[in-house]
Amino acid sequence: MFSGAITALVTPFSNGAVDEDSLAGLVNWQIEKGIDGLLACGCTGEAATLTTKEQLLVIEKVMKTAGGRVPVIAGTGTNGTASSIELSLEAQALGVDGVLLITPYYNKPTPRGQIEHYTKVADAVDCPVILYNVPGRTGTNILPRTIAVLSRHPRIVAIKDAAGSAERVTAIKALCDITILSGDDPLTMAQVALGGSGVISVVSNIAPAEMSDLVSLTAAGKLDPARALQARLYPVIKAMFLETNPIPVKKALSMMGMISDELRLPLVSMTEELVPELKRVLEEAGII
Repeated sequence: MFSGAITALVTPFSNGAVDEDSLAGLVNWQIEKGIDGLLACGCTGEAATLTTKEQLLVIEKVMKTAGGRVPVIAGTGTNGTASSIELSLEAQALGVDGVLLITPYYNKPTPRGQIEHYTKVADAVDCPVILYNVPGRTGTNILPRTIAVLSRHPRIVAIKDAAGSAERVTAIKALCDITILSGDDPLTMAQVALGGSGVISVVSNIAPAEMSDLVSLTAAGKLDPARALQARLYPVIKAMFLETNPIPVKKALSMMGMISDELRLPLVSMTEELVPELKRVLEEAGII
């Protein structure tokens, strides 16, 4: 159900509030450029600093603007099971195509706790559920054998894996049949070549057509052009992580004239000394 390049959308702000017009512009541009899907309110969308009202506003705006042209996923995971269920049900009522649930952060649940958490949320909703494994942000990892157990649930259909390992695709595939979406832009080609179905991407915020092409070329076994595209994208991918995501990608989008360079504390605008390097990379890639 979920495949290709899916953009983990930034959340544009203007004077501290969600900039709905810029958000709609981003959604339309993404779809025009051939993106395969959209994620609202993920880590890149600064969901952790949005109020519940703001999260639902963003999800609804993305849904209405997309208008069924591409699948829309909502990030609804929190570090509490009850709140994750509540937000997931609210997103489901808006008609999302699926919900993305981050591993509870700070709590660091055991594998048994992870299984109980995800199962309770999946039991409560009627829409597809995507697990989100990102140990660098949550402090804990979802083991392949835990994923295998969770994959038996009829609504747990996919995992976004951002553990920084291409090997995990093989390990997960050996244990179960679940859709694997890369959560690491630099590893997208490798993970798709090993059996992944796509990527939930930061870089596709500024290069949607290129990331979509990278996934489709790799999935089709056209590895020479895929490698050439990967090499061309690599400096851009690295530049998006010069500082904490989404600081660089928001700066890049502001350079493209698409949003204002505004983040919500505790995130702040990109360190000035790094801006020339980002600008150089974007210019050499033809993005600005």
